[in-house]
Amino acid sequence: MTAAIDGARARRDAAPIIAIEAVLIDIEGTISPLAYVRDTLFPYAAARLSEFLRRHGGEPEVAAQLEAARRLAGGADPLAALEAWRRDDVKAPPLKALQGLIWARGYAAGAFSPPIYPDALAALRRWRDEGVPLYVYSSGSLQAQELFLEHSAAGDLRPLFAGRFDTGVGAKTEADSYARIAARIGVAPATILFCSDNPAELAAAEGAGLKVAHIVKDGASSDPRWLAVADFSEIILYPRR
Repeated sequence: MTAAIDGARARRDAAPIIAIEAVLIDIEGTISPLAYVRDTLFPYAAARLSEFLRRHGGEPEVAAQLEAARRLAGGADPLAALEAWRRDDVKAPPLKALQGLIWARGYAAGAFSPPIYPDALAALRRWRDEGVPLYVYSSGSLQAQELFLEHSAAGDLRPLFAGRFDTGVGAKTEADSYARIAARIGVAPATILFCSDNPAELAAAEGAGLKVAHIVKDGASSDPRWLAVADFSEIILYPRR
């Protein structure tokens, strides 16, 4: 189903109604507090990375990521490379994959449950019920996304989404990544709304022709390039007649 989008404040400013066929959603800082990943997930994985590799380094799935880390680091020691990427917040695919494996054990043990902004959850459910396909694009690996959505404090959110993307499709700050996503979804870039808290990601998405909504939560700064959306209820989808 095709839909149109307008925001309450955008209507106030007489902004045009824009046709939308899909919504692309960031996770961290957009539908869930950034602090959850920063203060809960990352420290949990960091404290267990060395021991996890020592215990499970011989398992095929882990060994494959260690070899990928070695190649990415130009033949250097993979553990040292992983630790350096972690310290510098480098979104290296092998590190993301290994963090996901560690988090899987934490989720299974009930160590944490991701919080979801209530207004974001209500909007996602409303849009899905209106027939608008929803997609995730996060820097977290597909496995990490799966775990996050499955074990959220609001229950299993996986059925809300028609598909998910990670940095395997490209960096979130590169316009080509969003063009690839549009091609995979099968709709024109101009008919996708991308919701994120990150201005660099919004600029890249807009550069690829997507419509964007700057989600501003928990005292985050707005950006003069875009209308700040503090509550998802400000984004209203209208089915095209």
